[in-house]
Amino acid sequence: MTAHPPSARRLLLVHAHPDDESINNGVTMAKYAAEGALVTLVTCTRGEEGEVIPPELAHLAPDRDDTLGPHRDGELAAAMAELGVTDHRFLGAPGRYRDSGMMGAPQNDRPDSFWQAPLDAAAADLVAVIREVRPQVLVTYDPNGGYGHPDHIKAHRVAMRGAELAAQADFRPELGGAYAIGKIYWNCNPRSVVEEGFARLRAAGHSFPGVATVDDVPGVVPDSEVTASISGGPEHAAAKAAAMRAHYTQIAVDGPFFALSNDLGQPLFGTEHYRLVHGVPGAVAGDREDDLFAGIGEMVGMEESARIEEAAE
Repeated sequence: MTAHPPSARRLLLVHAHPDDESINNGVTMAKYAAEGALVTLVTCTRGEEGEVIPPELAHLAPDRDDTLGPHRDGELAAAMAELGVTDHRFLGAPGRYRDSGMMGAPQNDRPDSFWQAPLDAAAADLVAVIREVRPQVLVTYDPNGGYGHPDHIKAHRVAMRGAELAAQADFRPELGGAYAIGKIYWNCNPRSVVEEGFARLRAAGHSFPGVATVDDVPGVVPDSEVTASISGGPEHAAAKAAAMRAHYTQIAVDGPFFALSNDLGQPLFGTEHYRLVHGVPGAVAGDREDDLFAGIGEMVGMEESARIEEAAE
């Protein structure tokens, strides 16, 4: 585990597989990391069941060498370097929970799959991280995991249960002192933005055999449900695109568009959107937050003052 200097702002993201973080939150992670926040990523599986895009790497697939998981570890490390994120952990340990495959697949029933993991046991692995890092903000998926993948659904459940248990002083005190996360967000995509993105894709030239649809994009919600929108500068959008390219067994990037293994193009979004589901909004009613830490600045300042005083004693 890497030692990190104290940071007044601490953001924790919980994702199912390598590449989910870059697609969903690459701009957000790059922006906050560049601003000096501690960005901690917890990935729940190594993505062993992913489909491999490059033909020369087809041997990594689970029905052949079954070495895709370790390979994706390296892709994830490269992606984190592009985003400037230095604190990444696999839930529990690398390989503790195996990719469960798509819903209904036989892999769902493997005893070592993430889908089969007892909820409180997996949540306890996250509690240890929460109590160590003490993030003010947690980002994860909605209850459907964005699009119904069992590992995404389980990541949502583990994140929410982990946040609940971390705040209970009588739960596993050996994992650290109780800590309550101030704000919890779920990833989402406003319908109007997704529709506009596909309109741009259809009007532009691209290298993909086909084009996806709005229904292929995870977490599409009515615009009115979005409570926060995070936009970085061009450098953060470029870092996101570079991080997505680092996941080259899973993603093909073509300018402002990308495709997964289905070869269907979809927009690469430079602004990322969220729903606040726990905590006090940092914007007036009807407005969207432009900072996930909005409204908790006073708390952060108090923590930093206490840390300075403790160091001086």
